Amino acid sequence: MAGSQFIQAVDLLVGVVVISAGLASMRSGRVAHLMLLVGATWLVGNVFSAAVFLHRGPLVQLHLTYPTGHARRRYVVVVVGAAYVLGIIEVFVPTAALTLSLALLVAATAIDVFVRTTGTARKAGRPALWAALGFSAVLVTSALNQLLAWNIDVPVLLAYDGVVAGAVVVLAADLRWGRWTESTLSDLVADLGRTSDTSGLAGRLQQALGDPGLTVGYWIPERASYVDDQGEPIDLPAPDGGRTATPIDDDGRHVAVLVHDRALLEDPRLVSGVATAARLAMTNAQMLADIRSRVGDLTQSRQRIVEAVGDERARIADELDGGAQRRLARVADILDHAAAADLSGNRHLALVRAEVVRAQDDLTSFVRGVRPLTLVEGGLDAAVRDMAGHFPFHVEVRVDVGRLPDAIEGALLFFCSEAMTNVAKHASASRCRVVITAGPDLIAAVVEDDGIGGADPFGSGLLGLTDRIETMGGRLIVSSPAGGGTRLEARMPRLARERERGRLR
Repeated sequence: MAGSQFIQAVDLLVGVVVISAGLASMRSGRVAHLMLLVGATWLVGNVFSAAVFLHRGPLVQLHLTYPTGHARRRYVVVVVGAAYVLGIIEVFVPTAALTLSLALLVAATAIDVFVRTTGTARKAGRPALWAALGFSAVLVTSALNQLLAWNIDVPVLLAYDGVVAGAVVVLAADLRWGRWTESTLSDLVADLGRTSDTSGLAGRLQQALGDPGLTVGYWIPERASYVDDQGEPIDLPAPDGGRTATPIDDDGRHVAVLVHDRALLEDPRLVSGVATAARLAMTNAQMLADIRSRVGDLTQSRQRIVEAVGDERARIADELDGGAQRRLARVADILDHAAAADLSGNRHLALVRAEVVRAQDDLTSFVRGVRPLTLVEGGLDAAVRDMAGHFPFHVEVRVDVGRLPDAIEGALLFFCSEAMTNVAKHASASRCRVVITAGPDLIAAVVEDDGIGGADPFGSGLLGLTDRIETMGGRLIVSSPAGGGTRLEARMPRLARERERGRLR
């Protein structure tokens, strides 16, 4: 008799503890309501012994839907429904087999829910997993006690009371001090900080909040509506539905909207924090897009400057070739005629003729330096081969490109010239190889030698090459291990400017 009264007193205490935990967690919304329902049905079972199993339904729902109180997957709804039904059935037909089945079903579902979640959702669900497994363990023990006649009723009942009360207290404490909301927001901000655009924003929010149906809509002023990542319009949910919309505004200006489970509104800090994180992510993406646009404009400006310089060099070369060189040639002819007509053999005419010829040679060299004749007439292949013949080592040349825009040909010839000059000055090489190839969108020029290596990518010579290549929208790749030779590769986009201006040859 005393033992029975003790058990009843413990049961009453458990009910009071559970209800107190629910009242202490009222700010958590639906989870607190489930705790109160567990406590109420527990006390009803304490008064009416036939209803002793009614608390199992809300208790299983609490374990499997923590911390929101909403089932995220259909099979969880089925299991929770089965727990309610079995709790009612056992009021009329108490069976150990049903208890055992429920225990195994709850354990399997709790593990599956935990495994399927990731990130902060998994972190938040860990207390519920242990609570569900503890509840299942005492149910299994209770069922086996009846099926195998172990006769340990009192210890099993006390263990059951302790697990139920302890689980609810742990969950209530986790809601109050576990800071899973702050953890969710901090993980979300860190995750969003690793991306430079808004692609996949909805997926990141779904993962962080455990709401697979969450949708992000972006405000389009021209259409006066929200659209998703694919540009499709988003229908905002009805006010009385299971889902709701949280607008994201910036100084009164529409930015986006979050369409999510209404249960999230039960934690206003979470919704507010998520909206702020999403707004920051969108602002950050917009700023980065603006920076990329400005960098693109700067790159195009540099390319236009290079093209303008190239055009000016070509104009100067043409003017010198058609003006000063022609006049010098005319002066040379006049002097030749004068010398032929002068029977006295005036040495001054010969000296003047020699100076004119020297001026012609100097001017020709200058013109070729401004724009090499071989490049103009024969293209890049002829210009590189002509250049290679002036170096004191064997140069293998393979140029698999046709005529290219003037600016690109000039940049590639400058690259080859500077690279081979560096080989001659510093590499102590016996041979050098130059390969220029072109794909549909990319031109690659490689100069490699068998010298001593150890070239400094940040030296003044290579930095100048890097600047010239980057000006054309390309990049320079340097590989120069000590004792292993040097390999310089210039990669630049093909015809980028010509596609924009329609100047295809």
